[in-house]
Amino acid sequence: MMGHIFGEFLGVLIIVAFGEGVVANITLEKTIGHNAGSLYAQTAWGLAVMFGVTASLAVGGVGQLNPVFTIMAALISGDYSEVLPFIVAQMAGGFCGAALVWLLYLPHWGLADNPAGTLGVFCTAPGVRNLPLNGLTEFLATLILCVLASAIASKGFAGTNGLPQGFGTYLVGMLIWGIGMSFGGPTGYALNPARDLAPRLAHAILPIEGKGGSDWGYAIVPVVGPMAAGVVAAGLVKLIGLA
Repeated sequence: MMGHIFGEFLGVLIIVAFGEGVVANITLEKTIGHNAGSLYAQTAWGLAVMFGVTASLAVGGVGQLNPVFTIMAALISGDYSEVLPFIVAQMAGGFCGAALVWLLYLPHWGLADNPAGTLGVFCTAPGVRNLPLNGLTEFLATLILCVLASAIASKGFAGTNGLPQGFGTYLVGMLIWGIGMSFGGPTGYALNPARDLAPRLAHAILPIEGKGGSDWGYAIVPVVGPMAAGVVAAGLVKLIGLA
């Protein structure tokens, strides 16, 4: 058992490594999964979250793995003592997970002249660029995530004694899978600033051949939209009896 903070770091590292690893596998030239398609990616992202939560809980973490959930939990409980260390650990995990993907695919980065594709391995981008509407998409998709994740943990669903140990991780993974398939099209469903902002920073810093810019003009969207959803979700789940 390593504790809550290490659990947040490790869990986000695994989410980003698995999730961005599948995007690299699909996007980069001469990989086994090149052009495998969106269903391939969405399935892997669901598994990524499932394994990230599993690893976090296994080492004594709480499996929040997202600044949105950390803020939401603090607003509901009134305890803010772990907010800053959790978010720092989550961001560090996101950066290290992205760096791991960079190392794993090191021979492939310079094979194609596709800076946008390379950036897309590390962070999200909209299909149609309209920052207010992109932010609304991220807000609504994250709000759905927060409410349904709270429903999975609620007494009304899990019962007084809760779900069987470890079972909730499967449901959360399926939830991410479903959100990706249904609502991921417009913006790539960041849902998590640690999954987007920290890897975007890794993209900016790492010596990636032919990488181009890191699109900092869009970076506010996958941070502000999800974080706003977490604040609203804190009130909503209390209002409808999920907390």
